[in-house]
Amino acid sequence: MERTLFHKILILLAIYCSIACSSASDNLIDASKLEMFVDELPDMPRIQGYEVVDGVSKSKSLNIGMFKKTWKFHRDLPPTPVYAYGLDHDRATVPGPTIEALHGVNTYVTWQNHLPPNHILPWDPTISTALPNKTNGIPTVVHLHGGIHASESDGNANSWFTAEFKQRGPTWTNNVSHYPNNQQPGNLWYHDHAMGLTRVNLLAGLIGAYIIRHPFVEVPLRLPQGNDFDRPLVVFDRSFRSDGSIYMNSTGNNPSIHPQWQPEYFGDAIIVNGKAWPRLTVQKRKYRFRIINASNARFFRFFFTNGLRFTHVGSDSAYIEKPVETKEFLLGPSEITDIIVDFSKSWSKVAILANDARYPYPSGDKVNKANRKVMKFIILPNKTVDESQVPKTLIKYPSGDLSSVSQTRYIAIYEYTSKTDEPTHLLINGKPYEAPVTETPKVGSTEVWYVINLTEDNHPLHIHLGLFKVLDQTELVKLEEFKECMTKLNDAIKCHVGNYTRGKKLTVPAHERGWKNVYKMSPGFVTKIVVRFSYIHTNASYEFDATAEPGYAYHCHMLDHEDNAMMRPFKVIK
Repeated sequence: MERTLFHKILILLAIYCSIACSSASDNLIDASKLEMFVDELPDMPRIQGYEVVDGVSKSKSLNIGMFKKTWKFHRDLPPTPVYAYGLDHDRATVPGPTIEALHGVNTYVTWQNHLPPNHILPWDPTISTALPNKTNGIPTVVHLHGGIHASESDGNANSWFTAEFKQRGPTWTNNVSHYPNNQQPGNLWYHDHAMGLTRVNLLAGLIGAYIIRHPFVEVPLRLPQGNDFDRPLVVFDRSFRSDGSIYMNSTGNNPSIHPQWQPEYFGDAIIVNGKAWPRLTVQKRKYRFRIINASNARFFRFFFTNGLRFTHVGSDSAYIEKPVETKEFLLGPSEITDIIVDFSKSWSKVAILANDARYPYPSGDKVNKANRKVMKFIILPNKTVDESQVPKTLIKYPSGDLSSVSQTRYIAIYEYTSKTDEPTHLLINGKPYEAPVTETPKVGSTEVWYVINLTEDNHPLHIHLGLFKVLDQTELVKLEEFKECMTKLNDAIKCHVGNYTRGKKLTVPAHERGWKNVYKMSPGFVTKIVVRFSYIHTNASYEFDATAEPGYAYHCHMLDHEDNAMMRPFKVIK
């Protein structure tokens, strides 16, 4: 009874705060009034996750903190209060430093929480959060997105901790994360993953790039290399108040149910490496860009306004087998694409990277003047010597062998609404995160998952630990009839899903047919994926115990959905 009363008091306080704070939205800056392309694109600090002793690469231990500080997102904006990762307060950045690891060499990170007791952004105590109290510290836990390692270092949502580890979540184990880096080379990123607070902690700035390099297999490819020509681009959206602070809604779409939560966050200023609409001066040669969509909910469909093309060499954390050229491509929240751009092929002196994806994707608002532009490339006139190349073949990994499939699963995505038809929460298979585990893949196994999207949104589904290939997407016919049955029975087999998966098929883009850890689940479609719970570059088993607690998770990577409560645990068994 006391807990129920405490909960009601928190709700009343949150409603009061949302009313009292709503006037602050009057100070929201019109992003279209900010001049674009006035700030240089930063190259975030780079930290080696290994050290070289007498010519031999050795494991390295890092201490990376989370700090409250101010950050200049635009020349004409006041400094913005943020949370930032860094070796110390002065060197902390948004996004955080790029960690460069070496294949087969251990990296150990002690993530240190130096954040103050109160959050700089509003959050909602009515959804399941790590700590239902606004004054006892800010819970954080770091997830290395795309990493293959033991679950105690995976950033389990309940393994959170506050400053100086004063308070710790129920699955917290130790303060050092071990990243063995034994997986395939590729692009990862690290970010906060605290239960119910992921959307606000990332919005505040807790994001950063992580690269696993494997010189033995990568150097022969002769792709662009070196800090000047191989650049991570961490892209996200934000809105700001006139005092420079990050704007986030204080009132929810169903304030009597959730005082603050809204189904998606969108900002009009497009940020790349911590600057709004930056510019980069480039030579007439090939560049490599590792693009990470670190937005809460925004999809980007990238294209160059002058028609310049992209050559894809990787998707998420793995190389693809052969380069793929595109004129445009869609990147969902948390997806990564690895591209080559050859500026010697530009007919113009300037190339604008632009975006035309609706928000929410695919049926929301059209882009506006502010969020249509991403960044500008200024191309120097003289052609330079370029010894890099794009080879005809990259790295070939095993295909998704369906003959070895040991289990087939049906994963249904539901959205629930209030009497006013406003979303209240989302679930996977009709179950909250706290419900008992229902997915128990075996170590080394291959499974087929049919992901059934019964909502109107495209959901980027992320699976921890495992890698998967997308086989096809098939439209559901008689959708409302099938949805009615699923709402009642929550059982795809009993609802005869095969009778409804007879609509048109969507072609999986060629650059996304490799091994991924996130994919865009189209609304009203069933997406068939083959999931592998083992390495893809070797037949060797995991060198760690994947069956140990606290286990892994899979979830929507639209962060407002993930927090409420579109995430499920899974348990790997022997």
